[in-house]
This record gives sequence, structure tokens and C-alpha cells, in this order.
Amino acid sequence: MTIEKGKLWGGRFEGSPDRAFRRFDCSFGFDRRLLPYELAVDRVWADALVDVGVLASEEAARIRAALDEISKCIEADPAWLDRSEAEDLHGFVEAELIERLGALGAKLHVGRSRSDLIVTDLRMFVKDAAGAVGAQVVRLVAALADQAERNFGLPMAGMTHLQHAQPILFSHWLLAHAEAFERDVERLEAAVRRADACPLGAGAFAGSTLPLDRIKIARALGFERITANSIDAVGDRDFALEYLFALSALALHLSRLAEDFILFASAEFGYLRLPDAYSTGSSMMPQKKNPDAWELIRGKTGRVTGALVALLVTLKGLASSYQRDLQEDKEPLFDAHDQMLAATEIAAGAVAATGINEERLRRAAADPALLATDAADYLVARGVPFRQAHEIIGALVKEAERRGQPWNELPLDVMKAFSPVFEPDWQREITVEAALERRGLAGGAGPRPVREALENCRAWLRAAGLREGAR
Repeated sequence: MTIEKGKLWGGRFEGSPDRAFRRFDCSFGFDRRLLPYELAVDRVWADALVDVGVLASEEAARIRAALDEISKCIEADPAWLDRSEAEDLHGFVEAELIERLGALGAKLHVGRSRSDLIVTDLRMFVKDAAGAVGAQVVRLVAALADQAERNFGLPMAGMTHLQHAQPILFSHWLLAHAEAFERDVERLEAAVRRADACPLGAGAFAGSTLPLDRIKIARALGFERITANSIDAVGDRDFALEYLFALSALALHLSRLAEDFILFASAEFGYLRLPDAYSTGSSMMPQKKNPDAWELIRGKTGRVTGALVALLVTLKGLASSYQRDLQEDKEPLFDAHDQMLAATEIAAGAVAATGINEERLRRAAADPALLATDAADYLVARGVPFRQAHEIIGALVKEAERRGQPWNELPLDVMKAFSPVFEPDWQREITVEAALERRGLAGGAGPRPVREALENCRAWLRAAGLREGAR
């Protein structure tokens, strides 16, 4: 019987697949992205087959040389892959080996299945992919920290419910976003650890009959450990789910950062100046500078979250072991990775290039409404119960609105009419600068804790750089 090039199955069948089903069935159009990992696995597998006596050393050397030749051909002519009619990447590689080596090329697949092979490739991809996205997130945190350093001490009108609330430092707002992205890096690193188990040797689902050294194979491929159960090994996609969740959380945090930048760059706020390099204009209105980079980043969130939901739904009804439904794991994963890798790179560049309108920030921070809580605390410090102080300041604000003037410019006799504990010194004590200094607790918005937070962020960045170097 002759070996049919590119056919990984078929002896059981008399006829060929329906042409439409063949197109529907093929995955090479997207799983070929995993070819570098497939070729790496094949090289290690050839050595493993030498160890168990299936291949001679000379045969393994010829296979490795052919695999290197395939890799060079792909690099030299990527369009070569477009011309292939392979069912999947495994069939493509085997067909090319047979083309170059004849029957020897058909020996490599012994002792393994497409089921354990594809999940090994995918785990290797996730490890590299999560590391690449994590490195971009670190650069984004560095851009936020640099802006916080350059603008340290600049006050800002802090908001809740998109209404002026209390004064904070502009750096505190920047570092709030940095905190979220630091958590994203931790989740990405956790996704790497989850993926760091080698399934090779699980076979189709019951394990290989060859006396393989699975730990040696895993180490050669850069894995920390091997999977424990062959059935679970070929059906498990938790590592892909966890990577998609990490990407979804990252997308969410990027979206919130984008929303803030879009709002603060609007004419109504004017806190930020959009950089030309990350903005676009209008085809009709010549005066426009649009925050398209941020709007596109914000828009990616639904797409990435949808990828997570798609894989969750695919997995939720599957029986144990491998099912062909699992072919649907790769396209949403690849797309979500690509979108977040690009979005994080753009966000880091846009943050670094954004200009800060110090005058507008200071003007907004001077809003007397921001000091109402500090006025209530002034009364509390003089023996007034807080709930009563809250009522007094609220009534003062209402009276000021009726008079059409800021509440902190009311005459002292009016202030005393609401509470006799007000003294002439109250205006010296209730200022933006004093309000910020009073917020000195760890994690607060005052200069001391924000400086500490910035130093902690710098320390985290140094550690992140060490982790990246270790990889």
C-alpha cells in the first residue's frame, strides 16, 4: 500500500469526503499559525523516538534536517502555505516530510495523536503569547508612571458619578490605572503557569504505548511539568480560558482608561491634549481632532470578551476526552491575543505622547465644592457630630447656590448663623493644598502616599523587568 501524501487517516474509508464538508472540516487556514511550535515538537519527538528505539540516530538527524528545511521555506516564502491543500498543520508537516524523505517521513507520528499534539502546540503558543502581552502591559504601566512623575503635585478634581467630589493629585488618578494593569500582568503570568504542562504522551486519550520519558520531552520543550491524566490532557482547555479571561480583564481596564482619556480630552474638560500621532481628523470638519486610538481600544472590549464567552460555550457541553468541537478554540484565542497585543502597544504610546493642560486641571481643582467634606471635618474637629456637620455644610452649599456665589466666599456672620464654631481661620485651613496634605493615609490621594505609590510602582516595574529577562 502506498502512503498518500498529507493524509493522516483514510484506510477505513472507501470514498473521499464531500467537497463542501472538506472545506468545512479543514483547519489549516488558521492552525498553521502554530507551525513553529509543531516543528519544535517534531524535533524533540524525533529524539524521543531514538531513545525508545523506534528511530535510528541517523534517521532522526535526517528528519530534523527536513524540519529545518521546511521552516526555512516558510520564512522565505510565507505564501507557500496559501497553496497547500492540507487538512491541518499536522498533515501539512507530515506531507512535507514524506515529500522529502519518503517512508521515513511517515515514521514520525508513531506513539502520538493529533489530540495530544495540537494541545501541546497550543499550550506553547499561550505561554509565549501571554508573555508578549505582559511585556506590553509593563510598558503601559511605565508610561503611566512617567506621566505621574512629570506631573507630580498637580491637583485634580476627583470625581464620583462623574460629578466633582474631592481634590486629588493627578498622579493619583494615573497610578489608579497602573494598579489595574499590574493585576493584569499577574493574571497573564498565572495563565503562563497554567499552560506550563506538557501533554505529549497522552496519545489520543489513553496514553502512548511507547516507553517514553515524558519529563525529558517536557523539559526539552521548555515545560515545567507534565500533565497528570491522559484523558484530561487532550480535553482540557482551562489554560486557554484563563488566558482569554486575562485578556478580557485587560481589555476592560484598557476600555476604562480609554474612556477617561476620551472624556478628559474633550472641550468640556480640556485636561488632556491629544497627540497627533494617535489621533485622526474628520473628512468633513477641518477643526476636528478625534481620539480614534482610544475609541478603537474601547471598542475592542466586546470582541475580546466575546472570544471568552465563545470558548466557554463551546466547552460547557463536551464529554470528557477530545471532541472535534475543540477545533473552535483557536480562532477566538488568536484574535483576542492579536487585538490586545496591538491595543496595549497603542495605549502605551498614546499615554506617553499625551500633553497635560495644567491650567485647566488647576482651575477645576479650585472648585469650592471639592472642599465640602473638609469643611465638615473642620466642624467635627471642633466637636460637631459628623452627621450634623454634614447637614450644616449641605445647607451652606444650598444657601450659596441661592445667593449665586461660592459657598466658601459667604461672609463669616452667615457661616456662624449655620454653626457658631466657624472662626476666621477656617478659610486658611480649608484649601486644596491642605485638603491634599490631610489625605496622608497609605493609598490616599495626598502627596506622601502618592509618592510612596509611585516608588512602589517603580519597584514593581524593576521586578517586572527582571521577570521578563528571566524568560
